[in-house]
Amino acid sequence: MTADTFRAFVASKTEDGYERRVREMTTADLPDGALVDVEWSSVNYKDALASTPDGKVARISPLIPGIDLAGTLADDAGHLSAGTAVLAHGYDIGVSRHGGFAARARVPEEWLVPIPIGLDAREAMVIGTAGYTAALSVMALQDHGVTPEDGQILVTGATGGVGSTAVNILAGLGYEVVASTGKADSYEYLRSLGAVDIVDRSTLGESVGRPLDSMLWAGAVDCVGGVTLANVLARIRYGGAVAASGLTGGAPVPTTVMPFILRGVALLGIDSVQTPVERRREVWGRLAGEMKPGGLDTIGTTVQLDELDGVLTSILQGGVTGRYVVNSAG
Repeated sequence: MTADTFRAFVASKTEDGYERRVREMTTADLPDGALVDVEWSSVNYKDALASTPDGKVARISPLIPGIDLAGTLADDAGHLSAGTAVLAHGYDIGVSRHGGFAARARVPEEWLVPIPIGLDAREAMVIGTAGYTAALSVMALQDHGVTPEDGQILVTGATGGVGSTAVNILAGLGYEVVASTGKADSYEYLRSLGAVDIVDRSTLGESVGRPLDSMLWAGAVDCVGGVTLANVLARIRYGGAVAASGLTGGAPVPTTVMPFILRGVALLGIDSVQTPVERRREVWGRLAGEMKPGGLDTIGTTVQLDELDGVLTSILQGGVTGRYVVNSAG
């Protein structure tokens, strides 16, 4: 390869359907923006959707997926100097402009977040969009006034990227965490992250229960949506809240107004895609400090660009536990 070329994992529409493979690209193939030498990226469910023909996520073809990236600036960009460690995620990255599954990327300067002291590029990508979403969810519960003294917090979809990081962060902040999962072989993993109890997801996700049920949890981080979210809302204590960010269980929520008007429960929507950059810098500052997840080396499994095809397929099949980080420069 020349100095202008780099390796990238590319998803493309073809005459025969769809193709995913590692290929060489040049900086001329990249959109306008600040040039970043990408060191690490991470694998998200959205990346898997963006790399499939029926995912309804990708807006261009060919596309370098990867909604997260971290590395160093190749050139000065606005107030940031060349060599500055930066990260970027969300917005249009990995959807309608090339993303982080490559050794280089171009990102609008106003989307860049300097990596704060306390995190390195790999740790930032172990956290990634999933961990950032988890942090936003926890901060939303805190802003609502939910404290460790109020009672246990439920986390649904707890073995996924958002869920596992939420368990870790909440436990580190002193909350008692109950984790919901359908993977019996992951119980010890969740306990190692700080969960004090495990709830089988079938008790929440297989059928719609009563609109109001026994009050069990002071709050919840819901990564599933659908029937699960309806049943969670029915079990939140008076004045509690649910921070909702996912819809793997479906977008429709078969509930009533009762949890909201009879128990004062709040449903807090969490968006990680279009968050203003000032808020992003605040969240990442906390993720480098008191909200930094423990055991990032344990949570993150490193994969190379050549291994991405299998990992993305496994994510869509529900076969992934924890976080995968991509050695984009390798």
